Amino acid sequence: MGFSEATRARLSVTPLDSEPDARECAQLMASSEPWITLGRSFETALSIVRDPSREVYLARDESGVAGFLIVCMTGAFVGYIQTVFIAPRCRSQGLGSRLVEFAEERILRVSPNIFMCVSSFNHGARRLYERLGYSVVGELTDYLVQGHSEILLRKTIGPIMGPAVTR
Repeated sequence: MGFSEATRARLSVTPLDSEPDARECAQLMASSEPWITLGRSFETALSIVRDPSREVYLARDESGVAGFLIVCMTGAFVGYIQTVFIAPRCRSQGLGSRLVEFAEERILRVSPNIFMCVSSFNHGARRLYERLGYSVVGELTDYLVQGHSEILLRKTIGPIMGPAVTR
């Protein structure tokens, strides 16, 4: 089941630009899986959402925050999707796919590669990412928490040293 066309038309994705929204995102993250299992506190989530080296995008619908996205455009993995969060009331309606596609459009303007990690216990998210064309390129065992792995995924349109990326 996906969002209706009317709901899709009313859904906006914009840069996070206020402290109240940052705090709401952090609260949503800290009170939801997979972040509960990962031990993510409100304070840790808030520092992640506030990190000036990250781009945070907020998805809103007529009821408020529907989800958010955190993208990293610096470091070894330029074009890293750090977080895709969908509010529980909006899950299984296509918003995760929409936010990943939004991130891909942003990243592909500067890099031919998109990376993300998914926790080994987050089977639904992994199925989604694989359906969207992501491939497993590695596993980081016991990386964030003991007993669980982070699965490194990649989607690519070519090597970094290939033809120039359209900007």
